Amino acid sequence: MIKNVHGGTVDLLGEAIVTGRYPVGSSLPPEPMLCDELGVSRTVIREAVKSLIAKGLLVTGPKVGTRVLAEEQWNWFDPDVVAWQSRAGLSREFLRDLQELRRLVEPAAVRLAAERATPHDIAEIEAAYAGMKLSIEEGGDYVSSDLRFHQGLLRAAHNRMVAQMSKALGALLRTSFEISTARPDGPAASLPMHRAVLDAVIARSPLKAERAIIVLIDGANDDIEEVLATRRKLPSLGMPAPRLKARLRIVSPR
Repeated sequence: MIKNVHGGTVDLLGEAIVTGRYPVGSSLPPEPMLCDELGVSRTVIREAVKSLIAKGLLVTGPKVGTRVLAEEQWNWFDPDVVAWQSRAGLSREFLRDLQELRRLVEPAAVRLAAERATPHDIAEIEAAYAGMKLSIEEGGDYVSSDLRFHQGLLRAAHNRMVAQMSKALGALLRTSFEISTARPDGPAASLPMHRAVLDAVIARSPLKAERAIIVLIDGANDDIEEVLATRRKLPSLGMPAPRLKARLRIVSPR
């Protein structure tokens, strides 16, 4: 997606902070220097700084200037922050935090989904599952359908806080899915696990749904560990999701 001048400036400064070009505790260069370097006006720089303050990367104040905050204060639910970290390099610590977050949030949300999902919710999740299956059979964008599946489950919990988290978790979940997809046959192997979650929700069985999603999350964690062990290059969220190649047969109960 092509960003406007403001978005592009936020992107450049944000990535510079996350990659350590501007270390924690350091001050950003003066506005005139940033204007010359980035080829934008002072107004654009000031608006970009405001955006980065809102994302928790910067703080500004009298006699302090504009300084870089520690990672613990960054908004890790912000898709831009996750994308910048992805381009800078995903650490084991980052991925561990992500998997722990999934294991905390998704099982509880899926239990609620099994109790509260409407026919429309289930139809949306079924459509996402069908997209995943089609991508495996005929090739295509599996990751987007996988993301739609999990966000559909979170929305089906019909809890306003969880619904907000489904939006915020989008970039984080995509990170996990792209790494899992990098494992040969990973998507095909995980498809029956997704089906088990969906079937439990349809059957209104909260306990089965919770158990099924834990199996799915733990399987994704195993995939991530295997990919990390190979030391292959991890995906960058700055690029479109990878597309699967068509295969003749899939591992699926349906």
